Amino acid sequence: MNFNLLIENLTNPALLFFVLGIISVYVKSDLEIPPNSSKFISLYLLFSIGFKGGQELSHETFTSEIGFSMLFGICISALIPIYTFFILKRKLNVFDSGAIAAAYGSVSAVTFVTAVSYLESQQMTLHGHMVAIMALMESPAIIVGLMLISLFNKDVTSTKIRIPSVLKHSLTNGSVLLILGSLIIGFMANAKQAEGIKPFTNDLFKGFLAIFLLDMGITSGRKLKSFFSFGIFPLAFAIIIPLVNGCLFAILSGFVTTDITNRFIFAVLAASASYIAVPAAMKITVPKADPGLYLPMALAVTFPVNITVGMPFYFLIVQHF
Repeated sequence: MNFNLLIENLTNPALLFFVLGIISVYVKSDLEIPPNSSKFISLYLLFSIGFKGGQELSHETFTSEIGFSMLFGICISALIPIYTFFILKRKLNVFDSGAIAAAYGSVSAVTFVTAVSYLESQQMTLHGHMVAIMALMESPAIIVGLMLISLFNKDVTSTKIRIPSVLKHSLTNGSVLLILGSLIIGFMANAKQAEGIKPFTNDLFKGFLAIFLLDMGITSGRKLKSFFSFGIFPLAFAIIIPLVNGCLFAILSGFVTTDITNRFIFAVLAASASYIAVPAAMKITVPKADPGLYLPMALAVTFPVNITVGMPFYFLIVQHF
């Protein structure tokens, strides 16, 4: 069963396009997705997930389980940066430790999108409130990461970190704003009117995801080239910690919800690492943190680990525990 599920995921066309992107870098191909096209596709994926989530949410009744699930998601995002920071601080400086901890506490919208596609391949549907939870989990980790840097930073010459401005930036981040806005629009939209754009939000989704993962593969391949110069510790962390987080919260989520799809998404979100919102925030507030370290860790190592080995593993855990 384990082997079949892994093979099924490894032969997913979207994932194979990701591998093709990495290969294209190493054979020095000129294959490239134009930046404007790549940005459009990423916006489309977030819009599609948000709108479909809103439509699903309109059919749901707000329950105590949904309320506790939202609280659980925020707690995951705040807790992960704390213990990962102290693991990282044993080998890295305070700035890099805080930035990486924030990245691993926050979430990856693209990993989330891929997880939704994975659920669909298992003939399962995402519950709308999980889209809202994903958006809520973007910011707490950034704030906790920055607070840890402030507490442990001994450099008095460093620029003071302003938490309110960071909070505003993280909440108005394009990906968060689009997915939350689409969720609200999907929730408010008349069901009959929403049918008119269903071919765009549903039928084209997997094709756009495949092209987007091709672009992610090309980007990851380029980042990996310089990443290996940092030694074995960042690589080991980027592989082991996400798998530990995913497995841990796959089990703990069982105390909050019994729904397999919700538990799977919690596991994926806990295992994912932000390479859009967090790098943007860190670039502004913690310029001393090295983006050549935390960006490849999240994008070039953790992302492929999650979509190849992680997702089938988390899915098995939520089925059997």
